[in-house]
Amino acid sequence: MPYSAKDLRDAANAGVISPADLERLLAFLASSAGQGSAGDASPAAKFDAAHVLWYAGALIVIGAMGLFSTLAFTQMGGRALTACAIAYAVGFSVAGHHLWHAKNLRVPGGLLIAIAVSMAPLAVYGIQDELGWWGKFGKPGTVQDFYVWVKGSWIFMEIATVAAGIVALRYYRFAFIVAIISVALWFMSMDLAPWFSGMAHADFEMRRRVSIWFGLAVLAVAWIVDYRSRNGDFAFWLHLFGLMAFWGGISATEGSTELSKAVYCLLSVGLIVIAVILMRRAYAVFGAFGICLYLGHLADVVFKDSLWFPFSLSLIGIAVIAAGLLYHRNERAITGWIDAHLPAGLRPRSATA
Repeated sequence: MPYSAKDLRDAANAGVISPADLERLLAFLASSAGQGSAGDASPAAKFDAAHVLWYAGALIVIGAMGLFSTLAFTQMGGRALTACAIAYAVGFSVAGHHLWHAKNLRVPGGLLIAIAVSMAPLAVYGIQDELGWWGKFGKPGTVQDFYVWVKGSWIFMEIATVAAGIVALRYYRFAFIVAIISVALWFMSMDLAPWFSGMAHADFEMRRRVSIWFGLAVLAVAWIVDYRSRNGDFAFWLHLFGLMAFWGGISATEGSTELSKAVYCLLSVGLIVIAVILMRRAYAVFGAFGICLYLGHLADVVFKDSLWFPFSLSLIGIAVIAAGLLYHRNERAITGWIDAHLPAGLRPRSATA
């Protein structure tokens, strides 16, 4: 739970802490914040008008130069596309560096750096197209296809994006850059699936399995980052994209038995439990979606003509509400048990991802 200097002064005015304790605490926090360099700590995410506009603007620029690029944009030619990408990357890097260091505006500055990183696939695409290498590694396509289809030609674009993101993180500790890296790694796992399987073209089932294992690997990395990270929530995007890959692969299973579907529901319940323990809302969101999908399956297939199913489901809902009330009543004891048994790095920090 974050506190501001005003909150601490209000506590001192209310007699909760002494004025001497207040000054020592403020001095300690100031020195602690200044122990690292300017780029060591990631700024905390907020949900206000300024942050929403900053992130929305960044996503619009990234989408405009990639997912929402038109055919006319692609027809500029490889050389022009590469020049455009480099110009964008340099311009946004300079502006982001200025905001980050000179103005101490970490969020807009970090977002501009993230935009610069997102120009890497466009630059590599232009180089491949200009040198005639595009058709050698896959069927020709457009820049937009990079975000839609899975092709072997994208590998070099993904490698460049990951490399650019790692370099950016070295100098600008901004968590959203991890999102760009996570997307590129997810795409790369799908593109590498044919190589791992030994098939010229991986079918849907192979890609689904790759997505599951990739998601688990990313979640494992996210937990490690949670355990080791002390400055900034760099694991947020890893948790999010790891869950997307893992949950998406599990949910796309076809021809499964009723037992496996029930296990899927239990897994979704487990995600909600993890969300409560770690205070990571992303787990609760995907867990709730999974439960809803299973209940929809029961209503549409298993109990399609059952009169008692809606009533039974209502009782389950009431039981869930009762469980929430029970948790609320014993929240302090449950929190104390978690703090006593969970490693320090994985203890709830805030309701973030």
